[in-house]
Amino acid sequence: MQTTKSLKYWQWRTIVVTMIGYAMFYLVRKNFSFSMPGLGAEFGITKTQLGIFLTLHGVIYGLSRYVVGIITDRNSAKKVMSLGLMLCAIVNILFGTSDVMAGWIVGLAGKAGDAAAISAVLVYVMGVLWMVNGFLQGMGVPPCTKTLTQWIHPKELATKMSIWNMSHSIGAGLAMALCGWLVMPHLGVDMSINPETVAAISANLNLDMTDPANVQKVTSFAAHFGAWRWCFLIPAGVAVIGSVWLFFTMKDSPSDVGLPEVVGKKKAIVTTPEEAAEHKAFVNKHVYRNRIIWTLAVTNFFVYVVRFAALDWGPTLLTESKGLSMANATTLCVVFEILGGNLGMLFWGWATDHIFKNKAHHTCVVCMVGVAICIAAFWLIPASASWWLMLVPFTLLGFCIYGPQALLGICAAQHATNRASATANGILGIFGYLSTIVSGVGFGFVAEHYGWNAAYITIFVCAIIGMLTVLTIWGAKATGYTEEDLHEKA
Repeated sequence: MQTTKSLKYWQWRTIVVTMIGYAMFYLVRKNFSFSMPGLGAEFGITKTQLGIFLTLHGVIYGLSRYVVGIITDRNSAKKVMSLGLMLCAIVNILFGTSDVMAGWIVGLAGKAGDAAAISAVLVYVMGVLWMVNGFLQGMGVPPCTKTLTQWIHPKELATKMSIWNMSHSIGAGLAMALCGWLVMPHLGVDMSINPETVAAISANLNLDMTDPANVQKVTSFAAHFGAWRWCFLIPAGVAVIGSVWLFFTMKDSPSDVGLPEVVGKKKAIVTTPEEAAEHKAFVNKHVYRNRIIWTLAVTNFFVYVVRFAALDWGPTLLTESKGLSMANATTLCVVFEILGGNLGMLFWGWATDHIFKNKAHHTCVVCMVGVAICIAAFWLIPASASWWLMLVPFTLLGFCIYGPQALLGICAAQHATNRASATANGILGIFGYLSTIVSGVGFGFVAEHYGWNAAYITIFVCAIIGMLTVLTIWGAKATGYTEEDLHEKA
């Protein structure tokens, strides 16, 4: 009885610790979205260029999740995760001072003070730093996936990992609140009375200053000049502290605290050549030659197109296509994450275990139908409508999209089993973040050249394709575990 109580305590402690840890990864990743308007205003960085940043970051992140997944399946998850968070913090500090770095590089080239040259070099400096951040971000999810499958029984995994998955929306919501409510509207230097600064911003945004609305927009950016850098420096400080805390509080498996391993499981740390060969054969069978894993990965691609369209482009999309203020746009984005996302993950995780009999792929089909309906409803709301009216379908979109966002990874972990869960989720990560080719540069290009209606159509079509893809494995079993695995006593 005492062992059971201790296991439950450490199980929930591990869920909470990894939730907080991964939320901090989001603080030093999703901060970029709220710096985008400021970067465009101050340096003339275009939507297409910003989209390229998002795409390269996402593709490299997806590849990193795969590579780190393989490494994590063989090593200590705690060490991988805490190191990754510290390195992300360092890169964010460098990003927050990237304009200084660009000025230094231009000065070495003999063009000190040349604003155009600094802006041109800055694009490359930021691009390189954000690609490095993308790789380091891949050290977040695989350690969590491995750790949780060591601590949680397969029959409880959908519910409890859905609770853990709230860390995505909590982290993104905190980044939005910090950067969208505190940093961008309140920090920075007031340069609104400087005519050169105002003229430069209006030129960068290509705005007609005879329009009072444009004057107000430019003045707002000038009044908080340089605020964008604090979107990186403040979250970086939090991440440094969080990295140290994570190293001392996270536990890889029950045996680390003197408890028996969870039923039907053994600690997956490879130490000998024989174990390495056996592990490789196991991964080949349960991951690389498993059709279910690849179908889930393709579905993940389309799920992430929709999710990132709302998450990365949310502030820009809402202000430009629906005419919302930055404050109201931020509110919609935060509610999308905190309310819609969290409630969605909790409900759909519970529904998977209690209604859909642990078959997460069934739940995902239902969710994607809801996603398509919500996209259409939000798109058809006129820009003249109240932002409160827009809040309803946008929140429901978060409620529906965070179902498959959480459950596809859980389904992959179930079918790969705890011995290869990080590798399987790495493959899903590659496909999920390859989606930034569409949601990043593709979405930016479509919006810039064909308008926001074309962008909405793109998102809607991706939702339909995602639903049809996961529908093809409707008849699959709930997990890849054998009955002996599920009932074996440690």
